[in-house]
Amino acid sequence: DRLIHGKVMQKWTKGRGTNSVYVVDNATAADDFLKDIYVSTNSTGGLKIKVFSTKEVADEWNKDQFGNDKALIVFKNVKELKESYDNGLPLKEVDVGGAAKKPDTVSQPIGDVSLTQDDINDLKELVNDDVEVYFQSVPESRKVNFKA
Repeated sequence: DRLIHGKVMQKWTKGRGTNSVYVVDNATAADDFLKDIYVSTNSTGGLKIKVFSTKEVADEWNKDQFGNDKALIVFKNVKELKESYDNGLPLKEVDVGGAAKKPDTVSQPIGDVSLTQDDINDLKELVNDDVEVYFQSVPESRKVNFKA
């Protein structure tokens, strides 16, 4: 939910050869002020930060497979993850590492992840398309497979 934060910048981008973080959120992509705030974090983290809508990130992939960027893609929510996939962004694996509790939460597979029924349905569709979906808060924590 928070997009770029300590876990993303300090845990997930380290040791993976990542040189970029792509933020995918339709609202942020449409707001030039917010977009500039995210992009300006380039200088402090040493990583390129780019902000895309769900359509733009798929178009960027289809243009040149992100060029020289080895990107960690961070989605605002499961709905926009699924929209990006439906728009043509190929996904092999998805870690749902954080999702805040909402009034319509029906499942909490790990402590940091709360899912609505719509989230579960979208993730099931990805799993049915052979995308590996799992829940893992940080790299050193236990990885819980969606199917489990």
